[in-house]
Amino acid sequence: MDAISDVLRVVRLSGAVYLYSELTAPWCVIGKTDGALCAGYLPRSERVVSYHLITEGNCWARLAADPDSAIQINAGELLVVPQGETHILGSAPDLTPVPFGPLLASQLETAPGEVMKLSYGGGGAMTRTVCGFLACDETLSNPILSSLPRIFKIDMRNDPRSAWLESSLQFAAAEAAEWRAGSATVLAKLSELLFVEAIRRCIDALPADRKGWLAGARDRFVGRALSLMHARPAHDWTVDELARKVGLSRSALAQRFTDFLEQPPMQYLARWRLQVAAHELLNGNKSLAAVAEQVGYDSEAAFNRAFKREFGMPPAGWRKDRSKADVADASANALQPTGETPAAA
Repeated sequence: MDAISDVLRVVRLSGAVYLYSELTAPWCVIGKTDGALCAGYLPRSERVVSYHLITEGNCWARLAADPDSAIQINAGELLVVPQGETHILGSAPDLTPVPFGPLLASQLETAPGEVMKLSYGGGGAMTRTVCGFLACDETLSNPILSSLPRIFKIDMRNDPRSAWLESSLQFAAAEAAEWRAGSATVLAKLSELLFVEAIRRCIDALPADRKGWLAGARDRFVGRALSLMHARPAHDWTVDELARKVGLSRSALAQRFTDFLEQPPMQYLARWRLQVAAHELLNGNKSLAAVAEQVGYDSEAAFNRAFKREFGMPPAGWRKDRSKADVADASANALQPTGETPAAA
């Protein structure tokens, strides 16, 4: 398994589409996709990736805290805000925004889990968007999200390799505009697919001198080393063995890896093993000894010590606390009134 696929598997990204909007110029809104909104579609999460797919027209976007981040997004482009920060969308870059959450609350009554529909603006040029999010477990390290730009756009249409995306975008817009049985599942999977494609295109567009996890994954040698470790995390890897397999000297690989990821290969592997272990504790019923063996520890005691250093408590207690939190979230979602509209977007 390649490193990107493995990271996405372990951090449990779950997607959903929550809004189909028809916006007419002039218009400008400010908001963020937060845990309260996600709760209507998925288990609560405080770590959220926001995205907006422009299916018709165009708009401007920027981070609320960074006026210099403004970019224009056109039809067929996907805007991504990896850390879910508060951001501004508008028909022009110099308009005064109105809060998105109260705007939704005042106009919409939608059952939890369904795509909301919003018509808003001054009656001018039309912009249609499909808005969604991806939620992930905030306790697990996500090197992909931490390496992405704080806000960026990806062209999903104008690429000869992407005819399939063109039809997917049309399909997403139709599903969001006309709710049918199974639409929630279809749009959730499409959200995840679009995000993976956005990551791939972001990697392709990275400057040659860029550092970080994504740039390392693209590098011929570091990327191969990452793939080897992610494919077999329990293997007793050494820098010597990795270097032989990727075609570099030991010192050259160690230096190259550290230059890109700011940590040596064995330190990265040790931390990733614990991320995999946490994933297994959250998503299965394996014993601690079985999880320890799965991620390469010879003894449960050594695993307990390493896990406590990384997560602040032993694995048994950590699993118990997380299980209680998941039950509490499920109960809270079950008690959410039908037709409740999120306060933020």
